[in-house]
Amino acid sequence: MNRRTLVTGATGGLGRVLVAQLLADGREVLALGRNVAVGAELEAQGARFVATDLCDPACRLPLDGVGTIFHLAALSAPWGPEAAFHAANVTATERLLADARAAGAARFIHVSTPSIYARPRDQIGLTEASPLPPRLATAYARTKLEGEQAVLAAHDAALHTVALRPRAIIAPHDTALLPRLLRAAEKGAMPLPRSGRALVEPTDARDVVAAMLAAEARSDEAGGKAFNVSGGIPISLRQLVSHVFSRLGKPVRLVPVPARFVLAAGALAEALARREPAITRHAALTLGWSQTFDLAAARQTLGWGPRHHPLAAIDWALDERQREQSHA
Repeated sequence: MNRRTLVTGATGGLGRVLVAQLLADGREVLALGRNVAVGAELEAQGARFVATDLCDPACRLPLDGVGTIFHLAALSAPWGPEAAFHAANVTATERLLADARAAGAARFIHVSTPSIYARPRDQIGLTEASPLPPRLATAYARTKLEGEQAVLAAHDAALHTVALRPRAIIAPHDTALLPRLLRAAEKGAMPLPRSGRALVEPTDARDVVAAMLAAEARSDEAGGKAFNVSGGIPISLRQLVSHVFSRLGKPVRLVPVPARFVLAAGALAEALARREPAITRHAALTLGWSQTFDLAAARQTLGWGPRHHPLAAIDWALDERQREQSHA
């Protein structure tokens, strides 16, 4: 296996964990991203960093000699113009696939999203064959699905492509779940749709990285397929947020609210918004209804299973954030 590896989205929360693991494995890593400050940290660890905007049609990627591409870069947001999501999640992905094929890359591991399943009802034990909603709820979900479909359609004997759908990734530099909870801790109150009864399966970023490496190693069998990835242990949203607030030593009032009210309020807020509103349909769907995975396909085909309990993942992420802040 060619040890030269390219990682897009390398300066994001998941990308930083992946780059660290690849370097620990002795790989030569080309790290692409837009955060130059984080890129300098990656270079200090041993990666080669290239500041890149994949949405720029003029960008030329250093793909010579690259055996595997881990494609993590995306526009991941609960709200925004559809055109921006399409440019980042579809057009940039299609361009990267074409460049990968032209450069002779052998493997393309794509990070997709479980947001494609989201709908206002509890869904337990979802498999990769579970039917999707007739219309996906957000521009993010729609464009990520289109990008995933392009990746899987590109699979052939020369370029093996695999997509992973990791659920609620927990990482020290996560920019989604943990920051939201940290803001709630500062405010002293957090609304909980359906009193926090929804089941979630947070996934330790180290487990997601292990799944990506397993997909790379088994791309012969896994090629052309998508796999659900999660922490494998459902916990209630109330249990999750209570654990975070307890770790922070912050007394936070949990305010029960009807999930469908939050969903309707999010839709109205988005319709009137000129910038990202405080409440969105994405947040309502993510926090209001249960979504758990059947991991049989990943276990059987990738030989992968989660190793970290969701609450242990939160402890790890918070400990790492605290350690870095103490050294800042």
